[in-house]
Amino acid sequence: MHIGMLTRPFDDAPFEEVLAIAEEVQIDCLEVIAQPGSPHIDSAKLTPKRAGAIGEMLEERGMTISALAYYRDVLEKGKAKRHQQALIKVIDAAALLGVDTVCTLAGFAPAGMGKHECIREVLPGFWKPVLQHARKKKVRLAMENYHKTCLQGLDTFEALFEAIPDKHFGLNYDPSHLVHQGIDHLVPVSAFADRIFHVHAKDTLIDEARKGRVGVLGEGWWRYVIPGFGRIHWGELVTHLRLNGYDSVLSIEHEDETQSREEGFLRGSLHLEPLC
Repeated sequence: MHIGMLTRPFDDAPFEEVLAIAEEVQIDCLEVIAQPGSPHIDSAKLTPKRAGAIGEMLEERGMTISALAYYRDVLEKGKAKRHQQALIKVIDAAALLGVDTVCTLAGFAPAGMGKHECIREVLPGFWKPVLQHARKKKVRLAMENYHKTCLQGLDTFEALFEAIPDKHFGLNYDPSHLVHQGIDHLVPVSAFADRIFHVHAKDTLIDEARKGRVGVLGEGWWRYVIPGFGRIHWGELVTHLRLNGYDSVLSIEHEDETQSREEGFLRGSLHLEPLC
């Protein structure tokens, strides 16, 4: 497996600088924000010449791109068509760069609609034209299971793949979103093995003392941390992933407010590397 990083914390830096930082923190795989206007890869303006230059920069450093990323509420009221068009541009950019995966979000259920209802009645229609284009370009779409979107419990995973059985439609699996819900984060590794296209490496810290005071409906008893600083046993997870056929990237998603960008990625990389 490779250790990767989601480039979002460096939105204020050009792509060339992100590559240098990744090299410093011993990471050789990048999940690159590629929505229109991104300083890393602007999917709306990517040309074959720029794609070639990016490929050369990566090759010089022995790096690869694991996925392009578009993390927006694709069902945003009045803007769904715009998000479809933007996703198609990201897919085109991925194909131009020789990247086979685009990571994104399945969508937030509109106000007044439940997650299952949204999965059945809204998501198939939204994703149909995007998936048609992805198939044509031989690119897979990987939904991050962020619990505030339609992907919350494992029942919603099942419902999503029943509604959209396309083999190009799968998961950017993030175990941290299940930990604070009390869901066994190892179960999806086997249950949805053929749908895990990409994996986020993010951990969850539980403050049991605070949880005991405020209860599970209270606030401040859990937060996201760098791998190695929370509840997940990463050696165990890596073994389960390997046993179920996954041998790609663990892409560190840095949302740990107690660590700087560079030190968080370095510590995450040092924790994960011996396990991979």
